[in-house]
Amino acid sequence: MKLVLTAFCLALTIGYSTAGTAANDLSVQAKGLGPAVTVQARARIRAPRSVIWETLTDYERLPQFVPGMRNSRVITRRGASAVVEQKGQAGFLIFSYPIDVVVESVELPPGVIEIHVLRGNVKQLDGRYVIERDPLDSEGHVLRWHGVIEPALALPSFISAPLVRASIHDQFLGVVREIERRNAQRMAAAGHGK
Repeated sequence: MKLVLTAFCLALTIGYSTAGTAANDLSVQAKGLGPAVTVQARARIRAPRSVIWETLTDYERLPQFVPGMRNSRVITRRGASAVVEQKGQAGFLIFSYPIDVVVESVELPPGVIEIHVLRGNVKQLDGRYVIERDPLDSEGHVLRWHGVIEPALALPSFISAPLVRASIHDQFLGVVREIERRNAQRMAAAGHGK
């Protein structure tokens, strides 16, 4: 995104999908829009909405499960809005791009989180997470993120596309795996309580 996912968790991606990951039907796709990139990411997750929400809004712990993120801290919180500073690195092969942003995360329960960059080395970041009931699985949800991102540093598409493709896939997958880990932990605890 957020990942966040905040801004860093779901920064950029160019058409990537993976089969056989931790989540069912995980995909990340994007296309150029001038100097920016439009992004759509999606994963089917067998977990309650509350576990997905808790993971996405656990800003301080994002570096523990989002690859490339070194630091994430809440600067201020006012009502449904959290201002979060995030630092890290996006990379692919020999190329890397530092991430240093402050984003606003507006939490709209039960299933929408809007992300906007306030400052940093991303010119534009406007996106949102949406948690929906999975129409194919009564016990699951679909996590979606869509947005538009433009890095402050102009990179040719032959560098930026693979760089963000690899980074965002890994970051989104990290978030999904953490959701599944937390859900398994919750289910194990519930089983011991019987």
